[in-house]
Amino acid sequence: MKYVVMLCDGMADLPIPELGGKTPMEAANKPNMDKMAAVGEVGLVKTVDDGMKPGSDVANLSVLGYDPVKYYSGRSPLEAVSIGVDMKESDVSFRCNLVTLSDEPDYRDKTMVDYCSDDISTAEAAKLIETLAEHFNSEEFQLYSGVSYRHCLIWNGGTTDVGTLTPPHDITGKPIKNYLSDSPNAAKLLDMMIKSYDILKDHPVNLARIKAGKRPANSMWLWGEGVKKPLSSFKDKYGLKGSMISAVDLLKGIGHLSGMKVIEVEGATGYIDTNFEGKAQACINELKNGQDFVYIHVEAPDECGHRHEMENKVRSIELIDEKILGPVMKALDEMGDYKILVCPDHPTPISLMTHTNKPVPYLIYHKQEQKQGVDCLCEKAAEKTGIFITKGCTLMDRFIKG
Repeated sequence: MKYVVMLCDGMADLPIPELGGKTPMEAANKPNMDKMAAVGEVGLVKTVDDGMKPGSDVANLSVLGYDPVKYYSGRSPLEAVSIGVDMKESDVSFRCNLVTLSDEPDYRDKTMVDYCSDDISTAEAAKLIETLAEHFNSEEFQLYSGVSYRHCLIWNGGTTDVGTLTPPHDITGKPIKNYLSDSPNAAKLLDMMIKSYDILKDHPVNLARIKAGKRPANSMWLWGEGVKKPLSSFKDKYGLKGSMISAVDLLKGIGHLSGMKVIEVEGATGYIDTNFEGKAQACINELKNGQDFVYIHVEAPDECGHRHEMENKVRSIELIDEKILGPVMKALDEMGDYKILVCPDHPTPISLMTHTNKPVPYLIYHKQEQKQGVDCLCEKAAEKTGIFITKGCTLMDRFIKG
């Protein structure tokens, strides 16, 4: 038996007037998902417990069968592992976004223009992080370069008691003064953020970006604090040899910590320009080479939700269906019996441009076990089935064990 999870980050949404009251999942032309939904199990699953932040960290741990209440300590440690940081027990890590802020003289008066600086390239970002490291690295703090706008700060002997550090994608277009922690423990972090603006605003990389009509990455933004927590082995937990395919450090970190084989796909970006075909082929190769389980994570629907890109969100779902699920299903048909789980990790509604903790639709398809399903894999159809999994971390047991 082969198992594939198609995790469509942030795919779930709310009805959109411009789509005739449909959600992107309803509006998308996705024949492979809908074909499986017609003979599979479709329902709703609560991937984020009430009281927990609805991030991809919590939600993907949940989908993979790890109870976030037990295993989650913050987003950044998961990413730090992927970057290659050997965190000590006394270390606290933070996600360091390279963001675009407006140009008011006082830092507190600035507005969050863009949480990802026009999807700054990894090569450009590395130069900016290197410059910041020259100013801030010490025995206490160290900066590490990641992918695109996503980077990491380690605070040796630090604390997670730093007040509220808001994810920048939650405050696009909003003044930042209401989202800067006033905790005394966060004073050093805020000082670095303020100084980073003066360091980066006239950096050659940013001057070149402005000349090219792109937004500058003119500030660091710290959030997602946490300490390292080990995960139990996925193979020990489920008896399956697993592989993780993703463009983002968060999922790669989860893969590393759970003992999965983490696959790098050339051209995988985390946005709608990602290498969909490459991810499909990587999955097929892993299955043919003896892996039992492959988790394919695609960030594109989530990024489109954060950016209020309705048409791109619909198109990203269609591309997942056409360029990943289609080829993977064709290959699986030649390998014998298999199961596929398709679901978002959380909703990222276009109208809100951020995550929510509402239940999401899921689909479990088993080649050898045809059921009476629904016409469309979408939020409304999933709700009508009456199937509701209240604890997201039990979904993987349901998928693998039945």
